[in-house]
Amino acid sequence: MSRLVQVLYPSNQLTLLRLIFIPFIILSIHYGQPATAFVLVLIAGISDAMDGLIARHLRQQTTIGTFLDPIADKLLLSACFVTLGVERQLPVWLVILVLSRDGIILATGLVMILTTPIRKFSPSIYGKVNTWALVLTILLTLLIAVYPVRELRWLQQLGIYSAAAFTVISGLHYAFSTAERLRGVERDS
Repeated sequence: MSRLVQVLYPSNQLTLLRLIFIPFIILSIHYGQPATAFVLVLIAGISDAMDGLIARHLRQQTTIGTFLDPIADKLLLSACFVTLGVERQLPVWLVILVLSRDGIILATGLVMILTTPIRKFSPSIYGKVNTWALVLTILLTLLIAVYPVRELRWLQQLGIYSAAAFTVISGLHYAFSTAERLRGVERDS
C-alpha cells in the first residue's frame, strides 16, 4: 500500500489537522485570543480521540499513523505548554516537568530503535491519562482567560497538580516498563 494513499485516510487527515492547528493555537494565545485557542485545542483533542476510533473502525491502521499520531500529540501539547508558560498562564515548573518527561521518552525511544530490535512503543494507560490531564489543564487555562471565575481557577489548580502527578507517574511507568523490555532483549540475545 502506497504511503501517499495512507496519508489520505480520514484518521491520518485528522492527525495532520492537529499539526496544522499548532501555529494558529500559539498565535491565538500570544495575541490574546484565548477563545480561539480554546476552540482549536478542543477540536484538536476531539480529533485525537476520533482518529484512533476511525482507523480501527475502517480498518485503516497504518504505519504512518502509528508514528504521526504521537508526534502530533507531543508537538501540540509541548507548543501549548511552552506558550502558556511564556505568557505566564501556567507555572514554569510544570512546563519544565512536562517537557523533560517527553524529551527523556523521545531520547530513550530513539536510542532503543538505534541499538535494539525493539520497534513498537505502545502507549500505556498512564500515558493516555496523562495526555488527557494535560489537555484538560490547557483547556481550563484558556477558559479562565475567557471567563476568570473563581471556580475555574480552582479546577485549573486541580488540573495543574493532576497533570504534574500523571506526568511523574507515567514517566516512572515508562522507565520501569522500558527497563523490563531491555532485560527481555538481553535474555533473548
